[in-house]
Amino acid sequence: MKFKAVIFDLDGTLLNTLDDLADSANHVLCELGFPTHDIDAYKYFVGNGIPKLIERCLPKDKQEYHEKALSMFSEYYAVHSKDKTAPYKDIPELLKLLLEKGLLLGVITNKAHNIAVSVVEDYFGKNVFGCIRGLDSSIKAKPDPLGALSVAEKIGVKPDEVLYIGDSGVDMQTAKNAGFTALGVLWGFRTRDELLDGGAEFIAEKPLDILKFI
Repeated sequence: MKFKAVIFDLDGTLLNTLDDLADSANHVLCELGFPTHDIDAYKYFVGNGIPKLIERCLPKDKQEYHEKALSMFSEYYAVHSKDKTAPYKDIPELLKLLLEKGLLLGVITNKAHNIAVSVVEDYFGKNVFGCIRGLDSSIKAKPDPLGALSVAEKIGVKPDEVLYIGDSGVDMQTAKNAGFTALGVLWGFRTRDELLDGGAEFIAEKPLDILKFI
């Protein structure tokens, strides 16, 4: 077996979180009296952390509201992060099969750490992933590799033993920066071209296709 561990992105890879992120951001925009955005726009607003999401969804000439909007979003999303969120089809089965093969599993996400841990444990249980790492003040957002490397270290594997799975160019760049093998997925928020441009070595159209690359 080439890989000893699989480290996943969260939003757009394990969980479809787009509706809850979009609803929370649009709630803030409504409260502030600004135009909202449709769901497809949020596919390109998310992926670089919540501060960047807020920057992107605010009107360009209203960036002075960024700090207030960020605070409002964080408060609202903490309550509504699981309203519509759900695992993608076959993801629970994939995780079960990977564990049966003896692989170690981890998560690295630009979602806030406390929310990431809560969401992952609620949908997948507490004993599936050896390490769940969200964004906090000690690491920079992906594609900076520090958080991803800390997950690998925590679960006890070297970078060249890791298959990293994500749905965006940022994820593929993260894998490259960390020395992981990058696998892009097509059921998430971004396109095949973006994944390949970001450095994807493999592409999976469906979750169970990932087993071919293990």
